[in-house]
Amino acid sequence: MNEQLQELLDRKACEDVLLRYGRTLDWLDAEGQQTCFWPDAEIDYGFFKGSGEDWVPLVMQVEGASARRWHICTGILVEVSGDSAKSECYGLTVGSTESEAGEIHDTLFGGRYLDEFSKRGGEWRISKRAYIADWAHGFPDGLQGLADSGFVLNTLQIDNAGHPAYRPM
Repeated sequence: MNEQLQELLDRKACEDVLLRYGRTLDWLDAEGQQTCFWPDAEIDYGFFKGSGEDWVPLVMQVEGASARRWHICTGILVEVSGDSAKSECYGLTVGSTESEAGEIHDTLFGGRYLDEFSKRGGEWRISKRAYIADWAHGFPDGLQGLADSGFVLNTLQIDNAGHPAYRPM
């Protein structure tokens, strides 16, 4: 029973890393993003192949250039073997960019993360990641359309780290 409980705790810790990955990108939390990857992690997104240490500043720069961003990992499967684990999950990402005319355009990306984790000093982080893009679709800013129709929702403008609505978790 103790082994099964430890495996469950380890799987949950790996899942938390994946959820924290998206959340820290959305809130531009570079420090939180660093807790997702070991500095020597092997990262391959196609446009970037390198270490976790080099990945974090680059991805924060990319995300910071978006007017809005939203990441979610779902369908998370984790298999633990001692102090290592492997996982696969689907990722949905929306990035909003502003044109020279000031119009917002959104791009929705669908893909999957193929990850390996290692547990060091009792902490789980990603030690190897390959991102596979499955599809992408662009569309005009839907939030502006809602606002124009009179159906206004609360929105956030997160263009720097330290947004007052951010709650470290």
